[in-house]
Amino acid sequence: MRDRIEGVLSGRMRPAPARHSATVVVLRDHAVHGLQAFMLRRVRSMAFAPGAHVFPGGSVDPRDGEADLAWSGPSPAEWGAAFNADETLARELVCAAVRETFEESLVLLAGPTAESVVDDTRGDEWEADRQALLDRSQSFGRFLDRRGLVLRSDLLRPWAHWVTPAIEPKRFDTRFFVAAIPEGQRARDVSTEADQVAWVRPAEAAERARKGEWVMLPPTLATLSELAEFETVADVLAAPREIVVLEPTAEIVDGEAYLVMPESVPLLYAQG
Repeated sequence: MRDRIEGVLSGRMRPAPARHSATVVVLRDHAVHGLQAFMLRRVRSMAFAPGAHVFPGGSVDPRDGEADLAWSGPSPAEWGAAFNADETLARELVCAAVRETFEESLVLLAGPTAESVVDDTRGDEWEADRQALLDRSQSFGRFLDRRGLVLRSDLLRPWAHWVTPAIEPKRFDTRFFVAAIPEGQRARDVSTEADQVAWVRPAEAAERARKGEWVMLPPTLATLSELAEFETVADVLAAPREIVVLEPTAEIVDGEAYLVMPESVPLLYAQG
């Protein structure tokens, strides 16, 4: 890490480009445990964040920008204003958010009409569609069109915007969304990139990360720490958010390498 910091700071090493991606924190209200988030543990063979607990998400597919898919809710222009992105990128990000969530959990934020949502995504035909999206033999727009579905962008809310530090060899420019799991749907352990899934209270997940029980990237921990302040899904969805770019920086202080969080990010780990 120190060598990379020195290389980037001196200009000897050029930071890797950050790929646009989307992450969705799927939420539910549990009768006993209260507000919970759906999380996956990445398999340890993954090149990026092996063994880390994450939310569903992934990189934008170039075809996510297809303009002819049925769309309900805030327009790409409105999403662009929220995330400081042009209309094309905003469309790609929202589509990637919905697509990746379906690919990794079978939760689908789409419905037969602009006011309805699919109530069950279990079964062989849905799994075949999921596999076709995974192997890119079917675009997300084609999937929705063939099934006669409307993307429900109104079921999403913008939450945060994080960029991987410049010293990392693999970098992502990620917009974070939050959404309630639609009534009747079930999040399932279907992702080949994960070996474990769980519904967990944000405060509990954050505490496990702070104790070293769960591996977690700073953006995930920061998001959980923020969500721990809310009691219900409705509270989260109604919370006003000002989206700013959050990019940790790497510094060498007294000969030691440190990753420094943006000033606006709450303290993630206790000091001392």
